[in-house]
Amino acid sequence: MLQAFNQTRGKLLCARLEDAGGRSGQARGLLGRESIGSDEGLLFVRQKLEPFMWMHMFFMRFTIDIVFLDRNDHVVHICHSLKPWRVSPILFSARKALELAAGATQRSGTVIGDVIEIRSEGPLAEAVNG
Repeated sequence: MLQAFNQTRGKLLCARLEDAGGRSGQARGLLGRESIGSDEGLLFVRQKLEPFMWMHMFFMRFTIDIVFLDRNDHVVHICHSLKPWRVSPILFSARKALELAAGATQRSGTVIGDVIEIRSEGPLAEAVNG
């Protein structure tokens, strides 16, 4: 299991972060779930051939926060409490996105410019951070 730690604030952003996996996992994301726990999240990593990142809330049943990170894991954009049937902006600088429970960014004090560390013990963290 992964964690997202806000190094700038010294606070845990997400205690139970799951890797969304390849294209099929990323396409599915949180679809089909009834809710997400306050300490849960999903990590998306932009594929090499994709020129930008954006996230949609089509068919979602609940509101979430989305944190977009650049290649150095700096926060470049935050969608606070994005509601079902909405879309995020298109971000060319984003390399990763974290889908989190609504309010997670406020609770941790996360803002644009903060550095987020994806933590884990084992080879998965190296692959995600590499």
